[in-house]
Formats: sequence, structure tokens, C-alpha cells
Amino acid sequence: MQNDTIFAMATAPGRAAIAVCRMSGPGARDAVLRLAGRVPPPRRAQLSRLAHPVSGEAIDDALIFYFPAPRSYTGEDCAELQVHGGTAIARALIEALGALGLRAAEPGEFTRRAFLNGKLDLAQAEGVADLVDAETESQRRQALRQLEGRLSRQVESWRQSLLGIAARLEAELDFSDEGDLAELMMSNIVIDDIRQLTSEMREALWHARTGERLRDGLRIVIAGVPNAGKSSLLNALARRDVAIVSEHPGTTRDALEVHLDLAGYPVTVVDTAGLRDASDAVEQIGIGRAMQRAEAADLILWLVEPGSAALAPPRFGGSGDVWTIATKCDIAPPGWLPGTTPPAKLSLSAVTGAGLEQLEAALEGFARERLEIDVGVPALTRERHRQALAAAVEALQRIAADPGLPPEIVAEEIRVSQNAVGRIAGRIDIEDVLGEIFGRFCIGK
Repeated sequence: MQNDTIFAMATAPGRAAIAVCRMSGPGARDAVLRLAGRVPPPRRAQLSRLAHPVSGEAIDDALIFYFPAPRSYTGEDCAELQVHGGTAIARALIEALGALGLRAAEPGEFTRRAFLNGKLDLAQAEGVADLVDAETESQRRQALRQLEGRLSRQVESWRQSLLGIAARLEAELDFSDEGDLAELMMSNIVIDDIRQLTSEMREALWHARTGERLRDGLRIVIAGVPNAGKSSLLNALARRDVAIVSEHPGTTRDALEVHLDLAGYPVTVVDTAGLRDASDAVEQIGIGRAMQRAEAADLILWLVEPGSAALAPPRFGGSGDVWTIATKCDIAPPGWLPGTTPPAKLSLSAVTGAGLEQLEAALEGFARERLEIDVGVPALTRERHRQALAAAVEALQRIAADPGLPPEIVAEEIRVSQNAVGRIAGRIDIEDVLGEIFGRFCIGK
């Protein structure tokens, strides 16, 4: 398949000003020649009439770019055709390319070829996917840093350090008959370097959850007894009617999600079923799901309305924070706040809007505190990054825990750590994970 010439529409389907078709592979130049009759100079725009290679029927006027290997996105011969963004034009162009023997690209195949041809490593390729999916400014900045190679450079630095240690250990094993050489190297050089590396990697692991959360977004769950104002608050935060608001208890049966951008940080707010002892089987399922969502949340907003018997929040599992919020302050007695420990964070009214600005400011501060990335530390944006680095740290910690290990065992642990670090940027044979990673890309990328 690597020798095939592939093509795909790189723009979304539907009516638009332009549509972009990309090609990559050894037949890209010939395809342009047969469609347009001539090939533009490399990286220069050319306006030409495209015609079907079999029937000769005109397809459209196109702006054509040609990028010969290796100076292209994929490292292969590439071409781009910019045509008018009509559905019929795109369909005719796709049919013409198929008639030339080109193959429709698989999801992520362009970026996969760029990886296989050494144009970018695996972490940078994931940065491409994250940049396409970014919905907030903070996500865009993080994805761009990863695409630029910040994580890759740090990973390569760790890998080179491990290679250096491994080389010294090999020399130690080769000259093990030279008296106290082994003991000297293990005590003064190898162990000190291993401890330094372990410290750097553990710091990156400590920040790992922040990178993952920034990529996926914080989860804030609105919880409380029925009619506490949960759905009204969700609608107020979303600035639109997302949930059905009713005075009848049990209206919300399933969790409703809204994705918000709070000061550039991604947040998912979840409205859940009211928590109470219910006899209805369907409502019981909703309550069970509400508890599950709350236990997995980064923050729980526990809503309490005036006169409610349930003031204190229940014991939620998980590690998320819990804020008590007094609702319906427009109908509450003056100065009313629920008597909870800790006390209610603030009071609000989803009807009048009182207190909403203060709540949004508090949520923005919470998101900033949890998601702010130290730009000096590379962000691990995926669970596989964290797992690989954790495996590398564990191998090094086994060495540091027992400086008396034989050099052969130390060398093996270094190899384990080196391979684990290499998996992050794809510096070792990882064919088994490529399909999983690039299969999540969009067609044409």
C-alpha cells in the first residue's frame, strides 16, 4: 500500500467557496499531467482546466500545486488541486482520479506516510490530530507545541541519555576483568545519571494529567435533589435551552452534556438526575448514572434550594472537588445560605442571572488552576505517553533501589527504560499501535 498513489478531499463535504483535493505517491505528477495537460513548477501555483482522462470532458478550472519528494508533507511526490467547492465538482474529480488508478486514502494515511518517511515523529503526528480537533485557545497552544516537537525533543534527550548510560555499561561488561572498574562506574557515574533522569521523568509524569485533561477537557457535574435548579443552571451556563425545565420532580432522567469554552479552557458541564429515593425503575437508572458521573468529575456543583431538607452533599467517590451552591436566591429569604460545612461558595438565580457572573469567574479560575501548563515541562497529552514514561521510570527506580545489581541486570533495565521512552515518539518498532493512532484521523489528513 505504501507504493500506491492516494488521494482525498482535504476539505469538508458540502457547498463551499473552494474544495481542496490532495494526492501523494509516485503517480501524483503523472495524475496532474493527465488531468491538466501540464505540471506547474514545484511550489508554484498554476491555473489550469481539468478534464476527465477518459472522456475528455471538462471538470473545472483548478489552482494546482506540485510538491516533489522529499520536500512535501508526506515526503513523497504530492499535489493539491483547488477547485470550486460544489458537490458535483468534487464528485467528478474523485471519479476522474479513480479512473487514473489512484486509491482513496485511509483515515490519517497522509500523516502516517509523513511519519514513515521521517517528516515527523509519532508525538508530532498526534499533535497534528490534536490541532485539528482543538476547540479552545489552550488546546490549540498545547497541540501546536507538540507539533513543533517540544515533547519529541525532551523524549529524544532522555533517550540519548539512556543510550549513553547503556554504552558505558557495555564498556563495563567488556572490560569486567579490569579490577574495580565495574564498582567505580556503578557508584559514581551510572547511579547519579539514573537518579537525575528519574527526577526529570517523574516531574513530567506529575504534569501528565494536566496535559490529558487539557486535551479532553475538565468535567463539571451539576448535582442535587430534584427541583434544585440543575437544568436551569445548565441552560444558563450554555446560554441556550439544553435541558427541559419543569417543576415536576424526576424530569431529568439521563445525563445531559454541554461543552463550554471558559477563558480558553475546555469544560464539559453535565446535568444529572435529581438524587432521591425513587421507586420508578427508569429514574433509579438515571440516579445511578448521576452518581457515576459525579464520582468521575473534576468538580461537583451541589445545588441547594431554599427550604431544602438535603443541605449537605452526599459522600461522592472519586477525587473531584465539591462546591455547595445556593440556588433560587430571587425567592430566598434575604441573606439565606444553606448551613453546610464547608459553607456555600455563593448564591445565584438562573432566572434573574444574579450570581452567574461570579460562578463563571470561579469556574474559570478553577479551570485555569487545573489546566495551566508549565511551558518549561513537555505535556504528555495521551494516556499512552503517561504509561510509557511510567514504565521507563519504574525500570530506573528498580536500579536506584538496589545499587548492588549485577551490571547485566542494570543493562537490561536500561534497555527496558529506553524502549519505553522510545515508544512515545515512535523511535522503536511500534507497528501494532500505528493503526490505532492514525485510524482516528480524518480522511485527507
